[in-house]
Amino acid sequence: MSSPPVAPPGWSRWLVPPAALSVHLSIGQAYAWSVFKPPLESALHLDGTQSALPFQLAIVMLGLSAAFGGTLVERNGPRWAMTVALVCFTSGFLISALGAQTQQYWLIVLGYGFVGGIGLGIGYISPVSTLMKWFPDRPGMATGIAIMGFGGGALIASPWSAQMLESFGTDHHGIALAFLVHGLAYAVFMTLGVLLVRVPRPDGRTESGPGTAGSVQVSARSALRTPQFWCLWVVLCTNVTAGIGILEKAAPMITDFFADSSTPVSVSAAAGFVALLSAANMAGRIGWSSTSDLIGRKNIYRVYLGVGALMYLVLALFGDTSKPLFVLCALVVLSFYGGGFATVPAYLKDLFGTYQVGAIHGRLLTAWSTAGVLGPLIVNWIADRQEAAGKDGPALYGLSFSIMIGLLLVGFVANELIRPVHTRHHVPAPKEAPDAQREQPA
Repeated sequence: MSSPPVAPPGWSRWLVPPAALSVHLSIGQAYAWSVFKPPLESALHLDGTQSALPFQLAIVMLGLSAAFGGTLVERNGPRWAMTVALVCFTSGFLISALGAQTQQYWLIVLGYGFVGGIGLGIGYISPVSTLMKWFPDRPGMATGIAIMGFGGGALIASPWSAQMLESFGTDHHGIALAFLVHGLAYAVFMTLGVLLVRVPRPDGRTESGPGTAGSVQVSARSALRTPQFWCLWVVLCTNVTAGIGILEKAAPMITDFFADSSTPVSVSAAAGFVALLSAANMAGRIGWSSTSDLIGRKNIYRVYLGVGALMYLVLALFGDTSKPLFVLCALVVLSFYGGGFATVPAYLKDLFGTYQVGAIHGRLLTAWSTAGVLGPLIVNWIADRQEAAGKDGPALYGLSFSIMIGLLLVGFVANELIRPVHTRHHVPAPKEAPDAQREQPA
């Protein structure tokens, strides 16, 4: 739990992204929760709403723990944060295993949702500040590598979980054993990141990267008082709302769009579409965030929001005319969704510096929690109302797509309003020294 050792001379900064990736690939399992829903519903006699509760609580706790724990992460360093994430996330699986074995569903909700959700939030922000201190020249690429793991974790966890349930069985004993294996395996994998992580030397110079002396530095408390923070909050919220609006209802959406065509979409094809969206989400996290290092953060968000609005417009007007066109537009939107997550830490670094960027990032993730409710609510509620009115096919989504276009344009305007932070919010340079000393071993 102590702070990590300061990197010795000659330490390669390229060892830090794998440390971060080990944590994000693990906690990315959250996106694979749907694999456990049908077995839990059958074994414990639950309905769909009940079986979704652990995941929903985990996402809520992700946002809350990231917002309220961000300052602790900055104060205690990345090794402390990764250790807390390891303990909470893996303990959540072990508590869930006990709950499944004893058929006490509240233990699964407590374990996976509450305890594991704290691990999600702390683990998500744990490497951000350290990565940007190691890669001040390429912060978008560095954070993109790590956050790509969160998007890609489900690509590993989904088939792995399905195979375990097939081997162990889908009754409560098999589910309990699968939870147990998950907890133990992720504990080992995340430990690699805890042991490998290092912080740069206090002088800000490394053998393989430039220093950050003289850059803008703003505290988390001061950042909340700036219009830049709240403009960026709106930018992230609108971008995530637009992406999750498609992601959450992807399979029924493409099925509805082509239900009356000569070649309707099959169940397997709809599942393949969902897999493609997950791949676009993951690729966008590293691809677009790396591009932001070349063209700038404001410009890349102009692409996310402006082109994203155009993609939604094409879907609304021509989405039912061509399956390749529909898939292409959806893939672009989902790549922007993933890219927005990976680029925002670097945007924060540009605006507020690295002084308490992890804490600021944690507070900004409340935009994710808001969008996680707003996006599905818009698409599902409107689709239900349209269906009740006797409409079907693409008509179920026309109004919600128009709302998404409007939200993206609001985000575009908010991005245009972002300017450099006024000097009155800056932390004097000497105050950075105690932070660097705190990250040295006692």
